[in-house]
Amino acid sequence: MIMVDVAEIESRKQALQKVLDLMRPAIKDDGGDLDLVEADYELGFVKVRLSGACGSCALSGATLQAGVERILKGRLNWVQEVVGDVDDTMDFEESSSLGTGSYVPKH
Repeated sequence: MIMVDVAEIESRKQALQKVLDLMRPAIKDDGGDLDLVEADYELGFVKVRLSGACGSCALSGATLQAGVERILKGRLNWVQEVVGDVDDTMDFEESSSLGTGSYVPKH
């Protein structure tokens, strides 16, 4: 088992939040949001969720993999795995009306 001291865990928490806050405005510009669902700061596991307009966006998977995962792994050397989820509980019409810059497929 990997042992990371309390100070390092706190440093990792702060660094993760800082990077998420850095990405959040670009996602919000498209009517979505990025939430931290859980993180294991010792094993390097991070789970995030896209919400808002991202629930109806055809590019949400690409945003998670090519954007969020790439940025987290690139800026935080302790991150080993990023798992993404999309909150699709919002009604499609409401969700798609939030988007301002991303492609939203038509029925």
